[in-house]
Amino acid sequence: MATETHATTEAAGHAGASGGLPQFDFQWWPGQIAWVLIVFVVLLAYMRLFAVPKLGGTIAARDAKIADDVAEARQLKVEADAQADAAAQERAQARASAQKLANDARSLARAEIDIALAAEEARLAEVAAVSDAAIGKARDKAMGNVTGIAQETAQAIVSKLTGKAATATELSAVKG
Repeated sequence: MATETHATTEAAGHAGASGGLPQFDFQWWPGQIAWVLIVFVVLLAYMRLFAVPKLGGTIAARDAKIADDVAEARQLKVEADAQADAAAQERAQARASAQKLANDARSLARAEIDIALAAEEARLAEVAAVSDAAIGKARDKAMGNVTGIAQETAQAIVSKLTGKAATATELSAVKG
């Protein structure tokens, strides 16, 4: 069997050596060129009729989608800017209203404090007048007693020093 395999291999080797590669043999070139042209035309027709329009449609659809998304984003930005401006105006109005309310409340509180302070000052003035009157009475009473105490003290000093009692005219000269 080894001899048969060797003989088959040699026969194949001699057949290939005589003609060479069929691609380089000029007798096969017209058929090869024909098949290359047929495959090229079929591939070109497929690309032109199916693949390129599909790719072009996909690219056009993608461009349209991007353009729509950009237009929508611009529209949303315009709306957002308008809402931001409206919110800023509302915030400014609310701030002005709050400041006015705070100023009104401050004025009202100040007026109430002024009224309460005036009432308290009037009450304190009344209490002070009553107290001054009471103090004046007490002072007058005390001053009235001072003369008596001074006369008694003078009588005691004179009698201790001189051993005699002071007269009423001498005591009346002593003033508190």
